[in-house]
Amino acid sequence: MPNVTINGLDLQAEEGWTILEAARFLGFPIPTLCHMDGLTPYGACRLCVVEIGEAPKSKLVSSCTYPVEEGLQVRTASERVLRARRMVIELLLASCPQSKTIQDIASAHNVGQQRFRQEHEDCIHCGRCVRMCEEQMMAKAIGFRGRGETRSIGTPFDVRSEECRLCGGCMYVCPVCELRCTYTEPEKAVCGACANLSPPCVEKDQFQDMMCYMDPCVACEIEKE
Repeated sequence: MPNVTINGLDLQAEEGWTILEAARFLGFPIPTLCHMDGLTPYGACRLCVVEIGEAPKSKLVSSCTYPVEEGLQVRTASERVLRARRMVIELLLASCPQSKTIQDIASAHNVGQQRFRQEHEDCIHCGRCVRMCEEQMMAKAIGFRGRGETRSIGTPFDVRSEECRLCGGCMYVCPVCELRCTYTEPEKAVCGACANLSPPCVEKDQFQDMMCYMDPCVACEIEKE
């Protein structure tokens, strides 16, 4: 059982755990999008990035795919991690600004605008539908095609698959299809109308440049009383 340290807390993790599983066991929240319980970890969206190692040799890795190992040092909410997550959220907003799932993630991380050209309702290539079809429905009716800008999801040769049972599982797990935000002003990336959030605590604590990771923030809750 590997011994790891997450945000200053030591943990004897189970063999085969990922950093995401270990962090959630300790109660540290890590946002995810392409990850879904019951499906194989994919690591496509990079929203779950964490920082491992010590400066200046630390690096960012996707916590949903990176296995815990002996002596691993992890920080889930350093300044570097938060910058990377905000960048990922801006890119997701550019691809699909009216996904309520993405809108809620953006609001929760204080992303009110994004710097990239909006594609408007495009697939974000999270791979949830492909994995659901293969691993849960046992059909393999759809898959990824092409690379880079030409990458897309569909049936082989764009012909209706005889394996597809029209179960709707792909749409059920898709963060773009499952809920739609009716906000219609593309120049303003996030409306935030659905969010009911407390002001975030941005003060640093004793763990170098770690930001507040409590959800809800204990300090903020105390100040309200």
